[in-house]
Amino acid sequence: MLKVTGRVMPGASSFLPFTVFAANDAGNGEKEETSSVNLDELSLYTAPPPPPLWHEESEAGQLEEKVATVRKLAEPYAIWCQSAYAKIKPKVQKVVQLGNDTYVNLQYPPKDFYPRAGVIGLAGVVGLFLARGSRIKKVLYPTGLMTLGASLYYPEQAAAIAKSTGDSVYDTAVQSYAAVEKILKSQVKDKKSNEKTNQK
Repeated sequence: MLKVTGRVMPGASSFLPFTVFAANDAGNGEKEETSSVNLDELSLYTAPPPPPLWHEESEAGQLEEKVATVRKLAEPYAIWCQSAYAKIKPKVQKVVQLGNDTYVNLQYPPKDFYPRAGVIGLAGVVGLFLARGSRIKKVLYPTGLMTLGASLYYPEQAAAIAKSTGDSVYDTAVQSYAAVEKILKSQVKDKKSNEKTNQK
């Protein structure tokens, strides 16, 4: 009797021993010693060699071509969106942080914060009542009275804001003066060149 060890099926995960009975050549009925034979040694159980594998590229269909075209067309816009997101993200994070800080300050306000905010808001309401008629007055009076009230309660912050605002207004005025001067000079040059061509 032969004891064969190996896999019963190709998909089995473990080696299972099983017994194979073979006829004796002599036929005399004597028992032979049990010996182990590997499954691969039996010609009946040898697996055929695997077929060679190759990969063929399939031709692109109409749908794949259209998707590729859409991707090529959308790629510049996607890159632009990514760069815009990278520029906007820090600003959004600053706004979110400002909102969180404001929320914390409103939950745990400094001393006399609410009375001061009430006085500043009341100044804005008084400005609305005083500004009857013109739309410009409806903007200037409440804003001016609220600014005046806030500067009385917070003089240091008002001075810092006034200084930065003054600097930016001065820079803007200088730039606009230079732009107007450049435009006027170009118009004067055009007029002189037109007069010279007309005289000829």
